[in-house]
Amino acid sequence: MQLSKFSFVLFLLILSSCTQMEKAEQLITGLTEKEKYQKDNEISDELFQIWEDRVKVALRDSLEIELPYTESGELKPRNFAVYSYQTYLIPGEVIEAKFITDSSFTLVFSELYKKVKDQNKSFERVKSAEGETKKLRFEVQEKGLYKLIFQPEIEANTPFHIQIKKSPTYLFPVSNGKNADIGSYWGDIRDGGRRDHKGIDIFADRGTPVVAATSGRIRFTGEKGLGGKQVWLRDRKRRQSLYYAHLDSIIPGLNKVEQGDTLGFVGNSGNARTTPPHLHFGIYKSKQGALDPIGFVYLTEDAQDISANNSEFATRLKVNSAKANFRNKPASSNSRVVKTGQEGELLFVQGKTTDWFHVRDSLDRSMYIHESLVRSAY
Repeated sequence: MQLSKFSFVLFLLILSSCTQMEKAEQLITGLTEKEKYQKDNEISDELFQIWEDRVKVALRDSLEIELPYTESGELKPRNFAVYSYQTYLIPGEVIEAKFITDSSFTLVFSELYKKVKDQNKSFERVKSAEGETKKLRFEVQEKGLYKLIFQPEIEANTPFHIQIKKSPTYLFPVSNGKNADIGSYWGDIRDGGRRDHKGIDIFADRGTPVVAATSGRIRFTGEKGLGGKQVWLRDRKRRQSLYYAHLDSIIPGLNKVEQGDTLGFVGNSGNARTTPPHLHFGIYKSKQGALDPIGFVYLTEDAQDISANNSEFATRLKVNSAKANFRNKPASSNSRVVKTGQEGELLFVQGKTTDWFHVRDSLDRSMYIHESLVRSAY
């Protein structure tokens, strides 16, 4: 009996050792997540190259979306579907993207790119996620145009649902406050044009609690200068300080605080004594100076948290109108017409968002078309 137990333990040790050696081998050889996928599934170089080249197509696509965004569809084996979406982001915003599938075993590789300032107007990758997770999260530090790409594995065969949203890094700094309470923004003129506003003003009733937008240590509390009664909160993770000014009063003995803790109360101390009560909120980053705080606190809508849509989707559509406009956004207004299609034109379905189909044409161009302009090709 003891020998049997010993043999079992020895087997586990050998198995663990093999697993560790395999991981070590992958690290030594420097395999990417996609190359590991090819190796683990014994995919031929020719087939893998066709699949990998789809990212080049996605980088050429120019679909634009407003966040939050959702889309549903169905993946088919060896369809080589790839999904690409562009959106403009600013510092302080956090983009979160999920590719939800019925099958938990389906791999979907997620990558985020940022447009670089060069003559070729190319994109550089700033974040990638493992295929098993099917989700990506990124905290924006530079404003610009970002492109999110989802690439399902070659043999993917499942319904799916895409959810993309953005949210602020910090908690709104005034208790129960909302975006409409912001009455003055970054860059507004001050003192007759002698200086610019280096923050945002959030108006509220006197005595409304002012809260810690993030966890950190209090570096200063007191009354001085233009800001009157003020609190400085240090965010060590991001190497920046949060500035709360014009308070009516400050909680005594502040030191280390958690997100949501009360720091003080809205007032109009300092040079704000002739204005209605409000909080001046600013952010100062080491070696950069003042930052526009709007992206860090501006409240955003949430994406619908639902599972993959199980309804059936036509894989091919035909234009049923004599003239049909294809657009770069799923909307008739504030969108660009990519091309005009003709009746009978065949389209390949990527998915659907509200009443717009996400399709590719015979030239492999990704576009949106309204459901009223197409019919099933079967």
